[in-house]
Amino acid sequence: MPKLALPSALLAALLSAHAAPVAAQVAVSDAWVRGTVPGQMATGAFMQLKSPTDAALVAAASPAARIVEIHEMKMEGGVMKMSAVDRLALPAGKAVELKPGGYHVMLMDLKQPLKEGETVPVTLTFEDKAGKKTTVEVKAPVKALTAAPAKH
Repeated sequence: MPKLALPSALLAALLSAHAAPVAAQVAVSDAWVRGTVPGQMATGAFMQLKSPTDAALVAAASPAARIVEIHEMKMEGGVMKMSAVDRLALPAGKAVELKPGGYHVMLMDLKQPLKEGETVPVTLTFEDKAGKKTTVEVKAPVKALTAAPAKH
């Protein structure tokens, strides 16, 4: 049976005619995970997020932990409290910092200690105003337990 050869320009035109518009992706920068000591079962992941359109961080996952949640730390009645949040708003064009003492990704029930120099994969799920979800894969380096956030 003879092979049908399509000119590359025609093939490209046919493929692009059926391509769905690509959603603008959230930019993730300066990602890192705080290292742990033996027996420590939780740690935080920190980073900068910037979306070109209004969106929200709605979920996170990592093979390094059995439970991964978006957390917020805030002062209540003179006491610092940490709690899970369902979503973190990302206003269009504004950088949102996930940092120690604020919003962060909490990695809980760790499968093993995380040592400085290792890399932790984290999958972030974002949702736009229309409800469309997209994911971004992040490779976050592990920094020493005593690491402070990067200065901007």
